[in-house]
Amino acid sequence: MSLFQSNAWQSAWWETWGGEPGFRLVRRWHGGTSGLYESRYRLKGILPVRSLQFVGTSYRKLRTPRTEYNRFCPQGQTGKELIAAMVRVLERQPWTEVVFNDLLSGSEELSALVTIAATHKWAFRIHAADEGYAVATDGYFRDYLAALGPNSRLRLYNRRKLLEAQGEVRLDNAWPARPQEFFEALNRFHRSRWHKDCVTERSLGFHLKFLARIVEEGGRPQLSLLTCDGDIVSVLYNVWYDGVVYNIQAGFQEAFHKKLSLGSLHLGYAIEDAFEHPETIRFDFLAGEGKNEDYKSRFANENYQFISVMLVKSLMFRALYWMRG
Repeated sequence: MSLFQSNAWQSAWWETWGGEPGFRLVRRWHGGTSGLYESRYRLKGILPVRSLQFVGTSYRKLRTPRTEYNRFCPQGQTGKELIAAMVRVLERQPWTEVVFNDLLSGSEELSALVTIAATHKWAFRIHAADEGYAVATDGYFRDYLAALGPNSRLRLYNRRKLLEAQGEVRLDNAWPARPQEFFEALNRFHRSRWHKDCVTERSLGFHLKFLARIVEEGGRPQLSLLTCDGDIVSVLYNVWYDGVVYNIQAGFQEAFHKKLSLGSLHLGYAIEDAFEHPETIRFDFLAGEGKNEDYKSRFANENYQFISVMLVKSLMFRALYWMRG
């Protein structure tokens, strides 16, 4: 089970956004895996739509932290059991569309949805596909570095001495004593780079709830602060959970030094730390790309794909959706 299907993430998300108008919890899976909810809205402000989605995702109404590695049912079910469970929910619930985001490519969920859609003559559409990247950390950090390209190795590791020549370099975990300071720095760097906040007041409440609760499930928040002469120059929002370090967000001071990529160097420290802990098997960059380049693919030694799909029942809505592209 991934971090995003933990009770901590799921419960904090629903408590933060589940009270939106038109939202109704449909089903909560046992064991902490994804629940399902109904979102009601009007297409073009006229046609009523009942959209069935995973808790943690919102196709049209909200922008929230991304929930990845979504699953329909607890792990361990066979293909037939999974199909039967899906059919029971999808046949009993009234819906116009089903939107299941960020299912792992090659998963049984995807295969089951294709089969169910064909059997019931429901339209099946892939509306997004995103690449994800990770580093397997069950070997040695030196071997991982040796396998990187020379430019990637330079940015991730070899320029540490140049960074250390700029002043006293420290790495500190802002959890649990300084989370507010961490998120303020993350927003500051995000505004400089993207001209908007990364974390709003509402989503900050979500993150603080999630971080407090994930500790109760054995997780370890790693709100990493990289400082130079006492000034915060880079932040990494990582969480260790069940052997995996999830890299949720990052931010850094862009104009610090023209030969230094602070974000990459900070990742290098975090990846090295993951290699040094035997209980950690993976450092997961998750999906998404950088502003100027796909840096995750440069540093990763594993990759995967998330597929987001839509099912539509009626011929009228199929025509409307397909016309919109």
